[in-house]
Parts: sequence; C-alpha cells; structure tokens
Amino acid sequence: MTTTTAESKRWPPEGLTRVPYWLYSDRDTYDEEQVRIFQGPTWNFLCLEAELPGPSTYRRSNLGAMPVVVTRDAAGELHAFENRCAHRGSLLVLNESGSARDIVCVYHNWSYDLRGNLTGVAFRKGLGGKGGMPADCRPEQHGPRQLRLATLNGLVFGTLSRDTPSLEHYLGADIVSRIRRVMRAPVKLLGGYSQTLPSNWKLYMENVKDTYHASLLHTFFTTFRLNRLSQKGGIVVSESGGHHVSYSLAADTGGREYEQAGMRAAQEGFGLEAPQLLEAVDEFGDGIGLQILSVFPTFVLQQTRNSLAVRRLVPQALDETELAWTCFGFTSDDDDMTERRLRQANLIGPAGYISMEDGAAPGFVQRAVANAADLLSVVEMGGASVASDDNRVTEAAVRGFWKAYRGYVGL
Repeated sequence: MTTTTAESKRWPPEGLTRVPYWLYSDRDTYDEEQVRIFQGPTWNFLCLEAELPGPSTYRRSNLGAMPVVVTRDAAGELHAFENRCAHRGSLLVLNESGSARDIVCVYHNWSYDLRGNLTGVAFRKGLGGKGGMPADCRPEQHGPRQLRLATLNGLVFGTLSRDTPSLEHYLGADIVSRIRRVMRAPVKLLGGYSQTLPSNWKLYMENVKDTYHASLLHTFFTTFRLNRLSQKGGIVVSESGGHHVSYSLAADTGGREYEQAGMRAAQEGFGLEAPQLLEAVDEFGDGIGLQILSVFPTFVLQQTRNSLAVRRLVPQALDETELAWTCFGFTSDDDDMTERRLRQANLIGPAGYISMEDGAAPGFVQRAVANAADLLSVVEMGGASVASDDNRVTEAAVRGFWKAYRGYVGL
C-alpha cells in the first residue's frame, strides 16, 4: 500500500493515454471510490432475476465493498438493502441465498421484512419492568440503507443515489441493444465459480476492456483460432466511455500473422482429444463468436461461442478483488444446447482454458507497480481516441474506462 501526497494526485498532462500507477495502491483513493463510484450515481449489477426463483427468496450481493441483500418478497417484487443490522452493525444474511418470510439478525435477533424494514427488537420493553429501550428510542432510523433497483432482460442493477439516471439512459442505446442480443430469453442457471484476484479492482476492469491483449495473452484463443486480431470484429464504446462491447466473428481468415511474427500465443502442432469442446452453433444468427460487454463500474456479460456468463467484481481490499461468475442458458434450450454450454464453460472461470490467465495478469501488474507510484502506464494503442471502431488493435475502451472514472472521482 502507498499513500501519495495531495500534490501528486493529479492526472498527467498527456490525458487518457497515461495512467498513474498510484491509482492501484493508494488507500485514500480506494476509500473515495467506494463513496463516489459505488455508492454514487452509478448502476451496479447485483444478480440475475433467475437467482431469486420465487416469492420470499433472497441472495447476497455487493455494492462495491458494501454487502447487500437482494430479495423477492411474498408478492414477487424485488428489493435490495444493505446487509447490516441497525443495532450493532452485524451482517443480517450469512447464507449465499435461500428462502425466508423475514430476516432475523443472528447476533441479537432483531428482525426485518424483505424490504429491509426493521420489524422487531428482542426484549425492546425489557423484562419484568426492567431494562429495555427508552420509549423515545427510534432504532428504525438507523436501519439498513435501501437501494433503488432497475432490471433489464433479467439483469438486476442497484444504486444508492437519487441522482442516478434511468438504467437505459445510463447505458445508452448501443449497450442496451447488445445486452438484449444476449439476454434474449428467460434464463436457466447452470452454475458458477468464484475466485480471489490479487489485484486492485480497476486492473481487472482494464483487462476486460483491453481488446489488444486477448489473442496475445491467451494461448488457447490463438492456437485454436477462436479469437485473433485478424478476424473481423470491432469495439463499441459508450458516450460516457464507461461501458463497452468488444466482438469478433467466429469465421477464421486462415492467416498466419501470429506464426510469422513468432508470437508465443500461437502454438503449432497442438490438437484437442475432445474436439467437440469447440463445436458451436450460431444461436444469435449474426456470426459473432465472441462478445464481451462491460458496464461501469464492475459488470461483465460474456458470450464465448455458446458459453454465456455474467461476471460480478467485488472489491475486497486495496489489492484484493473477488470475481464471481454465473453461467447460464435459457429455459428454451434443448438437452444438446445445455450440454454444449456446460462443455464450453471449461473455457472460462478460474481454471478456464481461456480465462485462467486473466486471473493472473492483473496481479503481475499489482506486484510490479507497488514501488512505482510516481510512474505512468502507456495506453496509446489506437492513439488517444475513446470512440467505437471496426478493429480491436486499440486501447480505446481502456481509455474510455478512465474517462468515466475521472468524471466520478474528480481527477
């Protein structure tokens, strides 16, 4: 951890093509992000609606580092509130998910309804005329903070701020249409993974938006020709810069640019003992084999062939982040498609043939820049633009992330 001086907490004059390394290791900055970004006027992904399968169900989630509970009440309405008791601040919900008519704090048995309202205090009036709370005490005034919610095609987002615009306005038409492309039918849950990343949350979000790295870092991508920069594709960057889509067509050009350049990621002479792993169908009818979509600050929606997943990033500490994956299909899938999705889920997650390296690379940066707080990273592939483009040899979406970030934290 480093603490930088107020004088050094300025953005470099080069603009978005340079990023100061102190941003990944400064404690004051991390604390400020929790207030200005995660508890500020942003929409944060909480869960899939399918994770609350019926009335009187709940699941845990997070708003940045703040633990929250998402519920579906007896009438089927969704709610979310801080996972914190009004009494002494204990977690209210300990299980990952479940069903309940109400929520009771394990510490002192204070109870809440599924909207997060305090409904009962154990021995509030004492016993035998002794003890208890004064008559004028109003513990409900100290209850869990309640979130505004919005849903889009089965995705549940929450915000604490009254100033956050409508979800669709926040996302913009291009991002909304790309979400609807994937979330085209009612969701069926298939399973999930969770991993701890040894890095600041921003390093992983940079990685997600970095279209330049994918076929250079991920040997499996390049060797088996799932994603190469020579394939047709592009990026979409929202007007705010904070949200993005990168995509590539499944069709391979057959070029040998990587092999001729001696790229490590292009390994010749390899094959799969189970080639059906990569057998895919064009379920969306547009030829796109890979689409990665991110919403500022920490949501990712992923399509890799027929493997579909949402990713939820949770800052745990300055240099520690939890990454939770939820794999899904659709209730309309036949058995063959479900099997295909499960098979291709081996491509993603903590030990995925593709995603494994993404858990490591941000940690390499975290370790390397710990003692380089006064230096800068170079983010100049594709120039200085933050605009959408029809190629992926660019860091425009990374620059877009920092454009949005600077707006929220005032740098």
